[in-house]
Amino acid sequence: MSRSRKLVLPIFALLASFTLVLPSAFALSTDVAPGGNFNLSVWSLQLPIGSPGSPTTIPPSQLQGANGYTNPSYFWTDKNDGSMTFWDPEAGVTTPNSSYARTELREMNSNGSAADWALAGSHKLSARLRIVSVTKSVCVGQIHLGTGGSSTKPLVELYYAPNGDITLGTENSPDGGQTRHPVGNVALGTQWNYDIAVSGGNTVKLTINGTTTSYPIASSFFAYHQYFKAGDYNQSASSSTSNGAKVKFYALTVSHS
Repeated sequence: MSRSRKLVLPIFALLASFTLVLPSAFALSTDVAPGGNFNLSVWSLQLPIGSPGSPTTIPPSQLQGANGYTNPSYFWTDKNDGSMTFWDPEAGVTTPNSSYARTELREMNSNGSAADWALAGSHKLSARLRIVSVTKSVCVGQIHLGTGGSSTKPLVELYYAPNGDITLGTENSPDGGQTRHPVGNVALGTQWNYDIAVSGGNTVKLTINGTTTSYPIASSFFAYHQYFKAGDYNQSASSSTSNGAKVKFYALTVSHS
């Protein structure tokens, strides 16, 4: 064996050893609050508890960090895989404008104020998640209308059904009415990825596991600002405290430019 070949082999062996340790470097910690694994400084959390019409909300200042807010019933870190876990029973407390309870994050600004961005520019919500249980359907991501008018509707909602069907709901106008678009199927309990983005001020682009579809934004929405939501917004209601949806997030980021 030549001198040059003797030098090359140890270098490849060294690179192989680095390759082996890289995945563990990015693993989620199992012994911290969700704020220890995720940047929750730009989110508030709505819980399915509180008084009727006034659910409990946890601000970013309490969510962020390894010792941030956790709730063993509704919002916690999974001790096996580190996922940020949301549970939402059908009998939970709701907002005045919805019949369904939720354990859901609402986008905030870094200064603690409510996010409220214009459609112009580029805005993206990205997530990796899996649904463990669901009764009828669960919404796992939204763009919601903010200031600019009186509507309390979403712009888009991303739904997951028990049979694995993933559907995007696009609101027809600020007055209501939603069109459902089939966008994929992932078996219950399987991890999958989504990006919900606004591009050019007039288009929603949805990417599910690498496949992108686009949807025009009606001009009636142009006067409104927007914000993202993500988590576990159950789409069924009953008197049951045991039926509901459980959703686990393994990655969650927002970006604006």
